[in-house]
Amino acid sequence: MKILITGCAGFIGYHIAKKILKDFKKSKVLGIDNLNNYYSPKLKKKRIFKLKKYRKFNFKKIDISNKKILKKIFNKNNFDIVIHMAAQAGIRHSLINPQSYFKSNLKGFFNVLELSNLNCVKKFIFASSSSVYGDQKKYPYKENFNLYPNNIYSFSKKINEECAKDLSELTKMKVIGLRFFTIYGDFGRPDMFIYKFLKSCLSNVTFILNNYGDHKRDFTHIDDVTNIIKGLILKKIIEKYQIFNVCSSKPINLKLLISKISKILKINNKIIKTKRQNVDVLNTHGDNTKIKKYLRIKKFKNILEELENIIKSYKDNKIFKY
Repeated sequence: MKILITGCAGFIGYHIAKKILKDFKKSKVLGIDNLNNYYSPKLKKKRIFKLKKYRKFNFKKIDISNKKILKKIFNKNNFDIVIHMAAQAGIRHSLINPQSYFKSNLKGFFNVLELSNLNCVKKFIFASSSSVYGDQKKYPYKENFNLYPNNIYSFSKKINEECAKDLSELTKMKVIGLRFFTIYGDFGRPDMFIYKFLKSCLSNVTFILNNYGDHKRDFTHIDDVTNIIKGLILKKIIEKYQIFNVCSSKPINLKLLISKISKILKINNKIIKTKRQNVDVLNTHGDNTKIKKYLRIKKFKNILEELENIIKSYKDNKIFKY
């Protein structure tokens, strides 16, 4: 089995690659990434360094918006599965650099999707986001809810889903979209809430808490994500197109999370509470019934039970330096 993973230097892409290389020892994995500077390229390169220890892994530095180079990669390889994780992340960043979302999340996405179809890829698994739901009045979010994206990032993800669904009607390729809900875990992104707060505590820097901490987030462990990807690789898929929530379905108030982290660290860091930013979604709470039933998953990890491991990993990997 030959697998292409885009965005393999990113947090989720890295863990997916590692999971496949460990559990599918006969499979070859080609990882591509543009190693951009949205957050530290040094951290991304460290992830690639770890993946290169696997004999069946190969890496190419490629920007998915460059269709000409991407086409050569597809032509030289007969991929069975494409796992598309590459994207310009960050909701607030979309206010600063909206052009990057068009380049990567729209143009880049369509390049990978189209080339996968033209090269007879059997399964195309791609990353969507819980942000496509926008602010809903009813919880938990189910996959059949109407979508109300409220920023450039979430709009780009909704368009990805629509393009993928439309193409699935014209191809034999099985297309699966995953709406990720606040993924956390080992080697996490330093721009995410938990790691930003940890850095402020360990560096004794004042932390800015938006919406006075009255947000709820459906934190989902990276191990649950990689187990789902493994299940989708193994499963004989009949449906042309599927969309799934990937979430713990147990939202946590950020003030509670801060309290728990502070207690473990034995640090009471200075916090400045500010009003909510317009691009922020107030709460995220997904329904994971569909994916649990589809892959016969029994339970998801609870973030409150994982905090000590996350803090230890953060310190051991010295993420605060990135």
